[in-house]
Amino acid sequence: MGGRSLTALPIAGSIIMTNLSTEQIVGQNGQSYVAGMEVMAWEVTSAIAIVMLASVFLPKYLKYGINTVSDFIEIRYDTQIKRIISALFIITYITSFLPVVLYSGSLVFNKIFRIDELLGIRPITSIIVVSLAIGVIGILYLLIGGLRLSAYSDTVYGFGLLACGLLIPTIGVTMLGDGSFIAGIDHIVDNTPWLLNSVGSIDSAIVPWPTLLTGMMFNNLYFWCTNQMIVQKALAGKNLAEAQKGVFIVGFFKVFGALFLVFPGIVARNIFGDALMGMPDEAYPTLVTHVLPEMIYGVFAAVIFGAILSSFSGALNATSTLLSLDFYKPVFNKQATDHDITRFGKRITVAIGLLSIFISPLISFAPAGLYQFVQEFNGLYNMPLLVIILLAFYSKKATAFAAKVTIYLHIILYALSKVVLKDVHFLYVLSVLFFLDMLVMFVVSKLKPDGDFELKVFNTKVDITPWKHTKLVSVITVLVVILTYLMFSPVGIAR
Repeated sequence: MGGRSLTALPIAGSIIMTNLSTEQIVGQNGQSYVAGMEVMAWEVTSAIAIVMLASVFLPKYLKYGINTVSDFIEIRYDTQIKRIISALFIITYITSFLPVVLYSGSLVFNKIFRIDELLGIRPITSIIVVSLAIGVIGILYLLIGGLRLSAYSDTVYGFGLLACGLLIPTIGVTMLGDGSFIAGIDHIVDNTPWLLNSVGSIDSAIVPWPTLLTGMMFNNLYFWCTNQMIVQKALAGKNLAEAQKGVFIVGFFKVFGALFLVFPGIVARNIFGDALMGMPDEAYPTLVTHVLPEMIYGVFAAVIFGAILSSFSGALNATSTLLSLDFYKPVFNKQATDHDITRFGKRITVAIGLLSIFISPLISFAPAGLYQFVQEFNGLYNMPLLVIILLAFYSKKATAFAAKVTIYLHIILYALSKVVLKDVHFLYVLSVLFFLDMLVMFVVSKLKPDGDFELKVFNTKVDITPWKHTKLVSVITVLVVILTYLMFSPVGIAR
């Protein structure tokens, strides 16, 4: 938990860099190369969920002094539900997130900097080399300095990523304008106005507009408010006020992050035309090599390496935390001291890190479309987890039995949807399943009641006085999101 000593800036930097990965940078710009600014929904609408994290979820989490999200679930429901949720988190991190971050990051790193040509080796060999380097350094990060060192280094990487990330579209737009940035913007507005529209069609393969306030919002609430990998960084704050300030910084970053996570794809479309339409993921690497001065390639390489490293070490830290606190101490060594837990945490960090390094190159042999499945893997449990936590806050009658039924039923229905409704966008599926999960929780709790429950356990470990500007900044953040959507719409510049 970083000694619960982090201030706003390290918290923000750590969350941002854990969230960002090269696959996200390349993948979203690849999507925007084809579909335009509608891709920004994944970034911009996250700010509203982050407001909820700062104003609703964090105060309640810190009020009970929890170390993990599953701790809170145990307080409200029971130990079995806690371990089910922890196990789902751990399985997701080990089987999908960690290996994919290493593989996709190494793939992109090699694509941009041509490590295979530099060393005279095959592309798959260079991917193994880069994966090994990232994995070993990521493990050492956590062994030497833990979450605190990772958080402070992530802040440095964050500034570097922001600077380099904004530099690439800026140079690209200036090239389009023959040396004038304003003329370049005019070129994009005049020649590709449809790409500046953030409102996707009802049958969009990226983000259908009806899902913005339903499936997309529910997915964001899960990821930003209940995902251990993200929430842990805020829980490491020295007090509630610092945690809230750090989270709000992340919110504003997510809105403006679209300028280097989405907009460069549109710049690439204007520079290269339709030449990359058959391989849109090449858009960002090609743009980088086309516009970036060679003198700062090294800086950009370091920043990209840091982005991969941060996502890897962040997920690795969350996994070892869950295994140490939710399984090792309560199940395998009930008399474990803090020293014993820390020692186990370090050992399991090494074991999981090495396992991820071993698995990551094997992803190259997976069938086409597997990565898309991995992206949607969280749908197996994200909606019931969100429902369970919301009702833990606001319902006295929700029961542990109802929570278990909801989780199992959701997993079955979501798995069936991948077969029966495979042509339906998964955000539409999540839109329906969220309300169905809520209904199941209410009905089962009513049919098999367990008395009223009130959260009365207080174990506050830090000062939980809220930041005095929380409400004001929340309103400003939501307004910025709305204005951003208005700007990138037919009402604004997408005419």
